[in-house]
Amino acid sequence: MVGPTVLREADEVVRRKAPASMPSLAQLLEAGRVETCYAPTTKQIAFAQSLVTYIPDARVLAEAICAEADWFVTHDKEHFIKSKKGINLTFEIGTPGDLLQRFKDDFYIP
Repeated sequence: MVGPTVLREADEVVRRKAPASMPSLAQLLEAGRVETCYAPTTKQIAFAQSLVTYIPDARVLAEAICAEADWFVTHDKEHFIKSKKGINLTFEIGTPGDLLQRFKDDFYIP
């Protein structure tokens, strides 16, 4: 699940930095069965802004809240990873590696 802001940002970055990769982005989104959630409500955005003061990141967090995510996966160390203990939500916040480690811990049977 991805929010509309994240999807738009990914599209803009690929178009700007590697426009020839646009078909690959489309294939990746299709292969991953990526779905887009609805835009968050004003109330969800305000709540997210109470947790993260940087407005663009608060918007992305509000999309995760709106989507009722199980995990919020990010590389943003400054606004999320370092401060995740102060962000108390129904989902976990971590890097892609954190999520993969959780799967390994929960499902790997030696």
